[in-house]
Order: sequence, then C-alpha cells, then structure tokens
Amino acid sequence: MFVVVEMVDTVRIPPWNFHRQLNDAIAEELNKKLANKVVYNVGLCICLYDITKLEDSYIFPGDGASHTKVHFRYVVFHPFLDEILVGKIKYCSQEGVHVSLGFFDDILIPPESLQQPTKFDEAEQVWVWEYETDEGAHDLYMDQGEEIRFRVVDELFLDTSPTGPSTDPDAPASRSNTSTAPTATTEPTDDSTQKKEAPYTLMASISEPGLGLLSWWSS
Repeated sequence: MFVVVEMVDTVRIPPWNFHRQLNDAIAEELNKKLANKVVYNVGLCICLYDITKLEDSYIFPGDGASHTKVHFRYVVFHPFLDEILVGKIKYCSQEGVHVSLGFFDDILIPPESLQQPTKFDEAEQVWVWEYETDEGAHDLYMDQGEEIRFRVVDELFLDTSPTGPSTDPDAPASRSNTSTAPTATTEPTDDSTQKKEAPYTLMASISEPGLGLLSWWSS
C-alpha cells in the first residue's frame, strides 16, 4: 500500500530560515510542497522518509533565498494491482460504491464489480446484494460507514495542472477597415456546475468470495 520513492527537487530556503539546520529547513519545505499532494503517475505523497544527498546551495541575483538541489526519498500511497485493502463506505450512487481509507477517498467500486446479483435502492441510496439461499433471496445492504474489503483492479491518474486559456484554431481572424464592428456576447460560466476531477482514482472490485462488507463473512 505504501512505497518509498526516490525523488530529486530544488528546494528554496528563505533568508529568515538560515539560522536553522539545513536538513531541517529542507525537510519542512519538502513536506509543505508534497505532503497530501498527488504526483502524476507516482501516487499520493504522505511524508518525507529521508534525505540521501545535498548538492551545493546557490543564491541568485535578485533573490536572497538559497536554492539547493536535493535527492530524497518520500513515502507514497500507491497500492499495487490486486492488493486487498479494507476501508469504509463513504456513500453509494448510480456510479457504484464510493470507499474511503480515511486519508484517501477516491476509491470507486463500479456496479459490474459488486457481488452479483445486485440492485440500487433509489429510496435508501444504497446498493443491495440479493444473496441467494435455500430459503430464498436475502437483501444485504451496503450502508454508509460499513467496513468493506476490496481488491484494487485499476488506477487512473489525471493531470490537473493549470492550463492556459483555450483557443479555437478554426476561428477566423477578424480584421475590418470599417468603423463599426459586430459585438460578441458571452455567457458567464458557472464554476459550480463543473465537476472537480480527482487527480488519482482507484478502481476496485468485490465480486469474489471473501470480499465485501466484513459483516457478511464474520459468521
């Protein structure tokens, strides 16, 4: 679930931290920059493990801070495929069952990866496993807050770094010598309607014996 990743970065130390030990100041700056952040194709950064090498520090003209190239190792949350984890159900939706590990919430179990047959209860907003027995079907609800054991089957990384304004290459360049020009009206965009995409998502499955709610298999 957790791995140690080797990284290299240039760390800027402001002048008011020059009185501190260099390693301590660099460790603080690295944790400020990386802790609880997702690095693309690496995983969710947790905390600094150690510093392996410090190169020479430089002070550039116009900037009183020191700049040091640092080789270090960082603890990263990046479970391997087919790893079995235990979390809690955050909520259910038509997309599937959303699971949280406490420090990481972007885990989705899609409907086709649930125990079958299942149905979505619109009134309760929960997924239900219609467990077949000799006495008939029993509805096993996947309620919010229940502990659930799942298998990691896929991971999705999304580059959420800022981008510049989009330009339409097919839009003709307007150039007119007349005194009047047409005015274009633009409709304001509502940022609240834009869904925030998660930079790192785990896709999971419980469609095999022993997986699912812990209460299902406790007896």
